[in-house]
Amino acid sequence: MHIPVLLNEVIEHLNPKPGGKFIDATIDGGGHALAILERVVPEGKLLGIEWDSRLLGDMSARISKTEFKENIILINESYVNLKQVAEQNNFIGVDGVLFDLGLSSWHLEVAGRGFSFQKDEPLDMRFGINDHGQQPTAEDIISGASYDGLVKILKEYGEERFAKSIAAGIVNTRREKPIRTTLELVEVIKNSVPFWYRRGRLHFATKTFQAIRIAVNSELENVRQGLAQAVEILGAGGRIAVISFHSLEDRIVKNFFREEAQTGNLRIVTKKPVLSKPEEIMENHRARSAKLRVAEKK
Repeated sequence: MHIPVLLNEVIEHLNPKPGGKFIDATIDGGGHALAILERVVPEGKLLGIEWDSRLLGDMSARISKTEFKENIILINESYVNLKQVAEQNNFIGVDGVLFDLGLSSWHLEVAGRGFSFQKDEPLDMRFGINDHGQQPTAEDIISGASYDGLVKILKEYGEERFAKSIAAGIVNTRREKPIRTTLELVEVIKNSVPFWYRRGRLHFATKTFQAIRIAVNSELENVRQGLAQAVEILGAGGRIAVISFHSLEDRIVKNFFREEAQTGNLRIVTKKPVLSKPEEIMENHRARSAKLRVAEKK
């Protein structure tokens, strides 16, 4: 079941009104999009972008059963091409753009592509499954990256303190046999870190899986490009709202907003990130690490 994170806070800061034009750059299960649509109909429009074609198909089926089907356009694309998609669909000078970054519950629970370290699945980790031949899989990185390359990925994208020992474990293991599934990778990580680390509050494989997923999907670079394009397609007074789930994403958003504010393009609306309330975290565990930042185009 998809539960949108920080829904009330997103609506409060984007402030959608009848006739408004909005873009949900990561439409996912559509929770935020439907809440926006409720407030912009009957004349308003929403452009929903989703990189994952299967997830978009589920969303399309859901939308077709609602009163909003004439008010929404769904596009299977990455937000790294946000400006092009917006121009092609006449969404220039929009009132707001929303990015809900990171991994959705659907990818963990349904996709079957190795996003979860708690299921035995192939090491794929691609969001855009139509990009066959263009995008490496997690298995490609695990089997092909050098020791130094793996250390760099684990340190930069996972902030993993045991990056060197995990990278060594991967290299040593793959000399004997290929690492093809999530549980095979989990076993390598388990044997590469100290006992106390395995017993910590955070699962010992969390940071490695995050790092490899970010590398597979070029997530951090895509965020930078998507934000820059969002500024270009916003109308004056339009807002960018970004929900991030780890410090790497949040740092990019924070620095981007600061730089754009210094050049006079944006006004920062949220001086500090907006966090989920305790009651939301109790209902939705994913909300515990969510941070919302909002800026307005001058």
